[in-house]
Amino acid sequence: MKYCFYFLKTYKLKKGKAMAKTISIVNQKGGVGKTTTAVNLIAAIGAHNKKVLLVDADPQGNSTSGFGIDKRSLKASVYDVLINDAPAKSAVIKTNYKNVDILPANMNLAGAELELVDISGRESKLKNALLPLYNDYDFIFLDCPPSLGLITLNALCASDTIMVPIQCEYYALEGLSQLMSTVRQVKKLYNPMIELEGVILTMYDGRLNLTQQVVAEVKKFFPKKVFSSVIPRNVRLSEAPSFGEPVMYYDRSSKGASAYEELAIEFLKQNRQR
Repeated sequence: MKYCFYFLKTYKLKKGKAMAKTISIVNQKGGVGKTTTAVNLIAAIGAHNKKVLLVDADPQGNSTSGFGIDKRSLKASVYDVLINDAPAKSAVIKTNYKNVDILPANMNLAGAELELVDISGRESKLKNALLPLYNDYDFIFLDCPPSLGLITLNALCASDTIMVPIQCEYYALEGLSQLMSTVRQVKKLYNPMIELEGVILTMYDGRLNLTQQVVAEVKKFFPKKVFSSVIPRNVRLSEAPSFGEPVMYYDRSSKGASAYEELAIEFLKQNRQR
């Protein structure tokens, strides 16, 4: 079980070409900007001519609707992939945005937490389902639910790295010790290759002393792992999901769009080999 992830890497190398890097966007604390980051960072990366797949692993399905897809009319979703063994490729939807595909989710996924309990190899279901897609993309991002249950465990087992959004507010570091402890356990038991990609500071307001205090705490907690690009509070970022558009397509001149463009550039510089 511990070395199952090596099989994935061997499978990828045998194909003789660069394979998708897989990144989970994760924080069990809700309201920190996971889905906002998933939708807008991926759209910005796609605009840089990188082929990207977003796996919506959150039963709320907000990443799905964030790309203008009706959650109520899905023919197949992440739930079908995890529980009914549907091929992942059959559930992937091409979005209206450059180089971005999505494996969508809806509330059916909420039942997967219980249904996975009795399945053998439950922690590897998503990883194994994504194997056939690794040749098709430069990056695969997973938008995790605000919990550390079996769905998040599946995402972590399938990932090369994790991104952790943290809001610049009181209690910003609340629960992070538990998250990193979970990641260490996953690394020990299931996925020895998982690493921290970086921490993203969201809801940033440089005018506030509190923000500066939180930034200092986060950098102390995650030395040299905090992205220099920060995501500000921005009205356009809040409005864009109701129109089913990433902010760069909703209002390219907004501060939110500029922030995610800068983050995309920083991320791509870290991953030049891709």
